Amino acid sequence: MIRYLLRRLLQTIPVLIGTTLLVYYMVFALPGDPIAALFRDKQPPQSVIDDLRNQYHLDEPFWIQYGAFLVNLLTLNLGNDFTQQPVASTLARIFPVTAMLAVEALIIQAVFGVTFGLIAGLRRGRVFDSTVLVVSLIVIAIPTFVLGFVFQLVFGVRLGWAKPTVGANADWAALVLPATVLGLASFAYVLRLTRASVIENKKADYVLTASAKGLSGPRLVLTHILRNSMIPVVTYLGANLGSLMGGAVVIEGIFNVPGVGNKLYQAVLRGEGPTVVIIVSVLVLVFVVANLLVDLLYAWLDPRIRYDK
Repeated sequence: MIRYLLRRLLQTIPVLIGTTLLVYYMVFALPGDPIAALFRDKQPPQSVIDDLRNQYHLDEPFWIQYGAFLVNLLTLNLGNDFTQQPVASTLARIFPVTAMLAVEALIIQAVFGVTFGLIAGLRRGRVFDSTVLVVSLIVIAIPTFVLGFVFQLVFGVRLGWAKPTVGANADWAALVLPATVLGLASFAYVLRLTRASVIENKKADYVLTASAKGLSGPRLVLTHILRNSMIPVVTYLGANLGSLMGGAVVIEGIFNVPGVGNKLYQAVLRGEGPTVVIIVSVLVLVFVVANLLVDLLYAWLDPRIRYDK
């Protein structure tokens, strides 16, 4: 197990280097002058512009800029963004908000997706099964930003069940509405994946044997059918955690959530290469850790899986 963990951790090094290099190059290749975009119509003294270019290595070639970024990243010197705000303090403020949003969306899609998928798989071909399949197709077909505006108008403005916008005070209760919208599309995939896996495991030999021995009811469903059906679902949920955090840009914009998505969008507009790459690096780390936890969870779901070799 220890060897497996070390091997997986070492694999994150080329992943991080490749990701940061690609993202940094894409930001570097964006047209326009980030310093000019920072001041807009106000023209500062040339000495100020020169100092900023020198501070952020904007007057250097790409490889010099990227090398300076890697050195700062390895020494945990995240520096300041173009507005002279420390990137570390900014991340400490916005990352927990996006993490709460992603975790809440993950819980919503996992609980409802697995529950409805399990019931639909056990009742294949019945009214409930047909209904949830149609509903899941509708949810998948509707764009996320459309769902966001509809939920904001209906549940936030008209019914008043939740705050239509989050604002600065982002807590678990305030994030319920955006988390529900963020988790809806993935909820449909979790539902259909759970349903298909349950239908397949219902026909497995070990389930038929357990049923023939007289085992029935919740123990048969939870221990033999659902537990073995969770492996593909857990794989999807683990990979989806990173996607939820990185894909929250639109939702955070609609519901005014002060999270990573808003900061990443503003940094791209201003051409802040180091800030963009640092945020993406954090998201990559979240993705890698989530997948590592999923791999370890396999051994609990299926005792036949071992990582000793």
